[in-house]
Amino acid sequence: MGPPCGKITAPALRTARLARLVDAMPLLFARDGAQHIPAALDPATLTTIETALAALPADRAGQRLSDLSAIAAILSPTGAIGRHAATRIGTQARAVRAILFDKSAATNWSLGWHQDRTIAVRARIDTPGFGPWTIKAGIHHVAPPPALLDAMVTLRLHIDPVDADNAPLLIAPGSHHHGRIAEADIAAHVARCGTHACLAARGDIWIYATPILHASDAATNPRHRRVLQLDYSANTLPGALEWLGV
Repeated sequence: MGPPCGKITAPALRTARLARLVDAMPLLFARDGAQHIPAALDPATLTTIETALAALPADRAGQRLSDLSAIAAILSPTGAIGRHAATRIGTQARAVRAILFDKSAATNWSLGWHQDRTIAVRARIDTPGFGPWTIKAGIHHVAPPPALLDAMVTLRLHIDPVDADNAPLLIAPGSHHHGRIAEADIAAHVARCGTHACLAARGDIWIYATPILHASDAATNPRHRRVLQLDYSANTLPGALEWLGV
């Protein structure tokens, strides 16, 4: 099956003015670049994750994590979490970046449509094809060659339920098929591909192709919405570059 959004034309744009077309049909990873995995985490696994995160501040919107050794076993390619990445990108899959998001009444924000274009590394080592460089929360980030991002997947582990008024992630199905999209062209691609709201129950996982276009509104009825987001790659970095890892 081919991607749901193909070449963007003026007629297509005129007939695709719905900025928020929430698709009720299930998404397929191979076609849409995203898939819902209901009840992926059993109660024991959820408790293990919550225990590992318990010491983190509870009033921050997003926290970049560099040490999840307490749950290394379930993040591995044969673990309860990592196996979902390994199914898509191979048994060498490893978690290379982790961010804990918690959108609540105190930390309620919106994020416009964008692609994730950087990776987290241990140190800045200038390498051909990698750049520009940035520092986020004290961690070195760099834009890699697009092919590296194209081979990655992102998992969102839902610790709390996310319904339509608690700011679900919005994705543009199939947009990952179009490579690196210029900022000026993002709105047109979203209009052409449509949008899908990634609703979830506690213990669900959403997996998506890392370069997919995505966004998030502020919650209209904000409650704690803890999501542990994990980027996975099966590739090693060139030269002396090293993934930050978790």
